[in-house]
Amino acid sequence: MHTDTLPQHVPLLIDGQWIETPERVPACNPFTGRSDFSVCECSDELLDRALAAAAAAKAAIAAMPARDRAALLRQAAQGIRRHSASIARTMAIETGKPVADGLTEVLRSAETFELSAQEAVRIEGAQIPMDSSAIGAGKLGVSLRFPVGVVAAITPFNAPVNLTAHKLGPAWAAGNAVVLKPSPQSALTICRLAEVLLEAGIPAGWLQVVQGDRAAARLVAAPQVDFVSFTGSSRIGERVKATSGLKRVALELGGNGFTVVAADAPLEEAAQACARNSMRLAGQSCISVQNVLVHRSLYEAFTARVAQMVQALRVGDPLDEGTEVGPVISAHSARRIQGLVDDAVAAGARLVCGGSHEGALVQPTVLADVPWHCEAMQGEVFGPVVLLAPFDDVGQVFNLVNAGPFGLQAGIYTQSLPLAMQAVRALRMGAVIVNGTSTWRSDQAPYGGVKASGIGREGPRFAIQDMTEERFVVFNV
Repeated sequence: MHTDTLPQHVPLLIDGQWIETPERVPACNPFTGRSDFSVCECSDELLDRALAAAAAAKAAIAAMPARDRAALLRQAAQGIRRHSASIARTMAIETGKPVADGLTEVLRSAETFELSAQEAVRIEGAQIPMDSSAIGAGKLGVSLRFPVGVVAAITPFNAPVNLTAHKLGPAWAAGNAVVLKPSPQSALTICRLAEVLLEAGIPAGWLQVVQGDRAAARLVAAPQVDFVSFTGSSRIGERVKATSGLKRVALELGGNGFTVVAADAPLEEAAQACARNSMRLAGQSCISVQNVLVHRSLYEAFTARVAQMVQALRVGDPLDEGTEVGPVISAHSARRIQGLVDDAVAAGARLVCGGSHEGALVQPTVLADVPWHCEAMQGEVFGPVVLLAPFDDVGQVFNLVNAGPFGLQAGIYTQSLPLAMQAVRALRMGAVIVNGTSTWRSDQAPYGGVKASGIGREGPRFAIQDMTEERFVVFNV
């Protein structure tokens, strides 16, 4: 398969072969609304073949010296860099992500593979102090780590390449085989990535790519799978956990992106960051700035500045390098977002700018004075919409944020170290970003949430801990 030009059908990848199937679903270009190609769905028989190929390969992958696995990961990174423009263009056509943002993501994914290569040669155990107990005295105890075997990886459309890299890189670094099920809305992009990885020297047994909801459900429950890594909505994540049996899982789920702007915050800096990070990627990021709570003394000036910057953003064709906000993934998603905006306005929110859509293109929207109980504020908008509300008591704000369903990341702007530390201690989140927004991720850092935002942590070092098993060894000497 070669996808510099659009194929008619996006195939599966099983044991190094590209396979087309008669069961297909149409794929829609979110900007044009056209169905330019279809995505092949995986039958039960083909999924069994993919699982068998992964199971057959896992022993050889585990036995490969870590330095050799690391070398292959670095080759993968080099291949991605060589083909970065092509992958970014494919992503723009398929998902509506502006091509400039797509290129940034692709290059970042190459770095994620390099970080995984670094961690491949750092996997280590520990010596246990056996003399600390009477029964252990005189013995030598060591804890070692071994690959789990087969990892099922399920990825979304919104950052398809780097989120896939965050599953493949650590899994391979740890010595595992992977069966990957990407979103059908980014299937072509991931097939292009898989093609590049194979060209770079990744062995066929390391990666199988399947498609379809039925395949995903069977994959999660399959006895050949030893670990499930899922990124997507909280609703589907709950289903994955319920159907995975006794397998361990890592779930990277939703969020509603709170950022707190305290009375002593640098207004211009905070406004610029909130305006940019609420609209970047058309708001389709689980850490996108969604809810901004501003001290009443700054609120009106902050609202005016955010609106001014949002209205200046260039909206349109994702293939245009000047576009800053492209379409959301589908017209259906745009209608859902429009409904949340309309409901918030009906509940008393003030529409400052935006508030409309055409097809999948949602105009960047600022809502002010948003009531706390609104579904838009409590849930996940996942679109180019930012919700603003004033506050007087920051302690009450922390309590209200914690009372919500999500716990992924939050930001706070303040020049007060005691207030920053109060936020760090009070907010039940996977991360608290001081003098930054909720929208921040560095690929080597631990990333993940609590409550409805998920289980486990990504980042190569931390994902490798999940994708390996600890084995305790005792030497009676």
